[in-house]
Amino acid sequence: MVTEQNTAAKERLPLSKERVLGAAVELADTSGIEAVTMRKLAAELDVEAMSLYYHVANKEQLLDGMVDVVIGEIEDECDGFAVPDDVDWMTALRKRIMTARGVMLRHRWAPSVLETRTNMSPRMVRYFDMVLGIMVEGGFSYDIGHHAMHALGSRVLGFNQELFVPDTQGQEDRNDEMLTAMADQLPYLMGMMQEIVHEGPESTLGWCDDQTEFEFGVDLMLDGLERLRD
Repeated sequence: MVTEQNTAAKERLPLSKERVLGAAVELADTSGIEAVTMRKLAAELDVEAMSLYYHVANKEQLLDGMVDVVIGEIEDECDGFAVPDDVDWMTALRKRIMTARGVMLRHRWAPSVLETRTNMSPRMVRYFDMVLGIMVEGGFSYDIGHHAMHALGSRVLGFNQELFVPDTQGQEDRNDEMLTAMADQLPYLMGMMQEIVHEGPESTLGWCDDQTEFEFGVDLMLDGLERLRD
């Protein structure tokens, strides 16, 4: 009886853009971004696929909206995108970057989608304005702040852009075999691979992008920026 009541309530809930985007994000979280098609999304919402186009014009608009939902979660966890008062710039910026990182780890599909976007929503623009504002109010010139934004890149949104990310475990195994076969030509890479062991692959957003490496890169950037500010 409870199941029937819940189903009836779901059917009575009107379709809206917010509901469509929320369902798309949930589908991507559970089944991967490849599973997000208009047909599968309509099935999740128990509606006709054509009805979705009243709320999102096409797949690209759907992906833009999904990204905006994720940025909205960052905004909520940052208690808004206002530049904080009387807070050390490095502490404030690092906190917000790590907040974004936590959101990206919940939505592991989001970095790959963000890298393909050509449009920025007003919400994302406000996020970047906050990042720049933290630096400017912390004593940076606009010139250095501009360079810093470029240097930090995707890290301000909580993820690294890797140079190379194998698509499958089989491809990764083949890459390892190739490196082993070329061992005598790659003394430094092989030395690094023998010394460094990447643990906790479940915690990564990409190949060799675990939390320790992410924080190492962010802290290196922030320390360098502090020297430029001084």
